[in-house]
Amino acid sequence: MNWKLGIIGGSGLYALPGLEGAEWVTVETPFGAPSDAVLTGTLHGVPLAFLPRHGRGHRVPPGDLNARANIMALKILGCTDLLSVSAVGSLDADMAPGDFVVVDQFIDRTRGRPGSFFGPGLVAHVPLADPVCPRLSAMAAAAARAAGVRVHDAATYLAMEGPQFSTRAESRLYRQWGAQVIGMTAMPEARLAREAELPYALVAMVTDYDSWREADDVDIASILRVMAANADAARTMVAGLVQALPGVRAASPIDTVLDVALITDPAVRDAALVARLAPILRRVTGG
Repeated sequence: MNWKLGIIGGSGLYALPGLEGAEWVTVETPFGAPSDAVLTGTLHGVPLAFLPRHGRGHRVPPGDLNARANIMALKILGCTDLLSVSAVGSLDADMAPGDFVVVDQFIDRTRGRPGSFFGPGLVAHVPLADPVCPRLSAMAAAAARAAGVRVHDAATYLAMEGPQFSTRAESRLYRQWGAQVIGMTAMPEARLAREAELPYALVAMVTDYDSWREADDVDIASILRVMAANADAARTMVAGLVQALPGVRAASPIDTVLDVALITDPAVRDAALVARLAPILRRVTGG
């Protein structure tokens, strides 16, 4: 199998210059429209599909993101793996603004966001104990280091609802839970990527220290200053990652995770839901 890398760009990363044959493609999904058109093209010979998570110009707030449409759009375009890039606050004194953090665990504190492609008539329980792809995460970490960024190889990401930032009491509580970075967008994105059989890695770009320290209050002006530098480093990281990809993509266990997740008897599956989920079920159903 050949690589086709899907990239979800977070706050500050709204485009990916330098693609050959670059084209913004409108993708319709059974779950509605994604955040924006998808920028397709090739970089160093590798096909890419780039989706700005909040839309160009940052139009879509975290709680209104259509994560199902975003993930489904990249699946429809034939992506084999997903790299998510996201701005975060730090809950760890050692993870400073400007650092990149390769997330390996999540605590989900979001509310009311559709968190699954499946439902009545077609039930699936994907394993999520290890919610990211270690292979893609390791390659992303190496590419970030090569770009000159200070990188932390593992961290727990607390996904909060937003759009407001944390109170000081909340920020301190999350530290007690063992969370090291905090953001508003990685859930249910990571869950949905697993259901879509897409190996997923998240590189979190630290912009601030959240509000757990008395001397620090989160404000947009200071975040934007760090975000601009982070976005430049993220683009360099993506280019380095693409160049470092093996010529042939080896299979991942995540590629076939639905084989052990679908529980509804084929005889009683909801035909309409099966049809709606055709882009992620085609390998399983042969349709």
